[in-house]
Amino acid sequence: MKTNRAGLRLSMVPYSLWILLFVIAPIGLIVYYSFFNLSGDFTLDNYKNFFTSVYLKLTVSSFWYAFLITFFSLLISYPTAYFLTKLKHKQLWLLLIIIPSWINLLLKTYAFIGLMGLYGPVNALLETVGIGKQQILFTDFSFVFVSVYIFIPFMILPIFNALDKLNPALIDASRDLGANAWTTFRRVIWPLTLNGVKSGIQVVFIPALSLFMITRLIAGNKVITLGTAIEQQFLVTQNWGMGSTIAVFLILFMVIILLLTTANERGMAGSGKKR
Repeated sequence: MKTNRAGLRLSMVPYSLWILLFVIAPIGLIVYYSFFNLSGDFTLDNYKNFFTSVYLKLTVSSFWYAFLITFFSLLISYPTAYFLTKLKHKQLWLLLIIIPSWINLLLKTYAFIGLMGLYGPVNALLETVGIGKQQILFTDFSFVFVSVYIFIPFMILPIFNALDKLNPALIDASRDLGANAWTTFRRVIWPLTLNGVKSGIQVVFIPALSLFMITRLIAGNKVITLGTAIEQQFLVTQNWGMGSTIAVFLILFMVIILLLTTANERGMAGSGKKR
């Protein structure tokens, strides 16, 4: 027993070092710099400034766009994942959907700039059908559209895994008891795959809060998020203190979202055990 415990503790050393160096230390530095102004003096003004109307509007805007991106990603991903589970070579089709996520994000962004530009194929098609050229780039629509495209594979994967593990006998039992397709989905399929949906929401909503490269290249800085504000504070105004303060609140928002979804999952698991 002592040997097993010693081996377990030894195996935890690399993991602990990784967490310390690449999670705790960077967060500690961000918190540290958040208490300094441009002159390098200790101050709490950065935290006071965050609660002004400018940054509060920025936070609301970030949550709104993250919600839109997550909503449309879920709207597309759930039926897609359900359809994939019914295919014969479902793992192959899933791989084909995931492969685009391996391509560099910057390359995909520039590809959409070419597609949606005034002289791109999308506008050429619109001109052919008589609609005429449209300013698609540098709009809210283009930002949400490209973001949804990028995040869809990350939403599909956990939902697909949840649907694929679903016991078909439960669906058959629901139909045998007289439930129609909508009732079966609402009472059986959706509740049993909810954890997969929550995992998908986590991996989409949280990164969507901190997007900055897509806002600059696709939205033309017409869409400002917390990630864009952090980039501007660090690289443009060189105000590391304010940039760190925004990053601290962004981390807090992420932790709250994770805790809320994890707490719901634990609550469901606990109620299941009681039953």
